[in-house]
Amino acid sequence: MLTKTLSAALFGMDGIPVTIETNVTDKLPRYEVVGLPDNAVKESNERIYNAVISSGFKFPYGSIVINLAPADIKKTGSSFDLAILVGIMSAARVIKGDVCDKCFIGELSLSGEIRSVRGALCMCTAARNGGAKDIFVPRGNAAEASIVDGINVYPVDNVSELISVLNEEKKIEPVRFNISDFSEMVRHNSCSLDFADVRGQEKAKRAIEIAAAGAHNILLIGPPGTGKSMLAKRIPSILPEMSFSEAIETTRIYSTAGMLPEDTPIMAARPFRSPHHTMSAAALSGGGSIPVPGEISLAHNGVLFLDELPEFSKQVTETLRQPLEDRSITISRVMGRFRFPSDFMLVCAMNPCKCGYYGHPSGRCTCREADIRKYISKISGPLLDRIDIQVEVASLTYEEISGNEKSESSETIRERVNSAREFARRRFESDKQPIHSNSAMNSHHLRKYCALDTDASALMKNAFTSLGLSARGHDRILRVARTIADLDKSENITAAHVAEAIQLRSLDRKYGM
Repeated sequence: MLTKTLSAALFGMDGIPVTIETNVTDKLPRYEVVGLPDNAVKESNERIYNAVISSGFKFPYGSIVINLAPADIKKTGSSFDLAILVGIMSAARVIKGDVCDKCFIGELSLSGEIRSVRGALCMCTAARNGGAKDIFVPRGNAAEASIVDGINVYPVDNVSELISVLNEEKKIEPVRFNISDFSEMVRHNSCSLDFADVRGQEKAKRAIEIAAAGAHNILLIGPPGTGKSMLAKRIPSILPEMSFSEAIETTRIYSTAGMLPEDTPIMAARPFRSPHHTMSAAALSGGGSIPVPGEISLAHNGVLFLDELPEFSKQVTETLRQPLEDRSITISRVMGRFRFPSDFMLVCAMNPCKCGYYGHPSGRCTCREADIRKYISKISGPLLDRIDIQVEVASLTYEEISGNEKSESSETIRERVNSAREFARRRFESDKQPIHSNSAMNSHHLRKYCALDTDASALMKNAFTSLGLSARGHDRILRVARTIADLDKSENITAAHVAEAIQLRSLDRKYGM
């Protein structure tokens, strides 16, 4: 008997509807899966057989042929287990209800339990687009799948429960996502770290506030123990709260990577990724025969923090150049091209020299000038050009450490950041394709919104000549100056705004890079 049911495949970050055609005939026993299955799909026969027996049902005796259509797309992973089982049991008349418009996603254990899979959100979207009305998923994936409108999401724990539901012997309620709860989730998942805990470092805090207001990339340079990592980890606490569309896109990435916490319907907090310097280029950009998102995509809509930047392999850091410009990364494989979003705020920290104490008041640095330049040169000029703000984080004095003066809280700084972003948003509203931050401005926006008066233009010309700036470096100073003006609620960029933006290019000024 021939039966059809629905499932979905994960292809990069895209879900693809898959029709499971099952034919059970009274012939010599065999089990064959066709339609470009990988080994995980081919091995499903043992999982399905044992799950059926463990659940108290009889496995059909005969020839079983399963076709996964469309047959020209590679099918990977164990998420087809549940749909194949339903197809077999429906063909064997164990399941009597109609399953042709229902979708099934999940991995089976030998005991008949249904295990979570990665990419459920993307696959649920594909199932809805493919015409499915109902989808049955593992309970651990139900929360994320419920975000998708227009389809009923039913959580199931085991094979016995699923068959009882399909035979209308048992009823379960679909899981619903209440969008009105999203704001509460955002507040609940906000960063617990606060800038009020940071003593001193007012210059660095000001630079970070500017970076957050314009979504600019920033490099913190200073000796060990000055608080570079402490400052970086608190940046999410001053960034604007996630919008619903941003949260959906971020959730899709984490679901695809299999990193979405169980029973978490949506990523409500901005990501903060801090990979170790021993990571590979593939781990940063994403990889695999069918690629999964790397660190730059996991940091989408959030912060990617690279501590001890010169210790990263140059092959790894150079991988950042294209995503920083395009805000996405495309990975090409034989079976296709995969695009992952990577619109993140890059935050880097580094020592000023190999020993770490160049410029320290104690005079402990023993590095020669040539050694210092060699250490700094581990970071390529093109990458530094893409880092808008480079600020020195000086050593604290005893008075700063031991003083009782209270620092500004993250909430206070965030209010100014939100105000500057809103000021910029109103400016970009008239564009055909509005952008969300000053760092995303292209040459058209720079000509339109970053015109300089005579004094500001003269100052910029002097900096361009004396610092040997590239055209990209020039444009990035303009973007930072525009953000500083936004913080001041100024429609015009003045010489003072340009001067502060130039001061935030420490490596250009100090090392002539």
